[in-house]
Amino acid sequence: MGEFRLTRAVALPADEAWSRVTDWRGHAAQVPLTAVRVMTPPPTGVGTRFVARSGVGRACFDDPMEVVGWEPPAGGRPGRCRLEKRGSVITGWAEIEVLPQGPGAVVVWVEQLHIRFLPRLLDPLVARAGRLVFGRALDGLLLGSSSHV
Repeated sequence: MGEFRLTRAVALPADEAWSRVTDWRGHAAQVPLTAVRVMTPPPTGVGTRFVARSGVGRACFDDPMEVVGWEPPAGGRPGRCRLEKRGSVITGWAEIEVLPQGPGAVVVWVEQLHIRFLPRLLDPLVARAGRLVFGRALDGLLLGSSSHV
């Protein structure tokens, strides 16, 4: 599986950074040719399901995900979210952690992706593409207030 890690230090308070990176519909605005449908009623928590649909016309696929871990930051404690990817094309998981740091926060995103029908020898390429796409999305969600760490 292609695995990558992204880290961003932001001036945003931890609760605001958390709110932005767990805004599932907001991710669609950051990833080209992608729409996100949340399948469960709010608020977000364990059991929340959503689908990212990427592509154009008939050349598209669904990336269904479910929140399986949910601990928002509170009282100086980090926030943690774990998503499981349950699609027929993309499988894997993502973990998002928001750590309070002074008046700001550090956001850590670790993701493991596998694209079915691609041989494992392409995992480094999948990881590189994931790092690029999700890095841009993360920066956009945090409104450019990030610095790469």
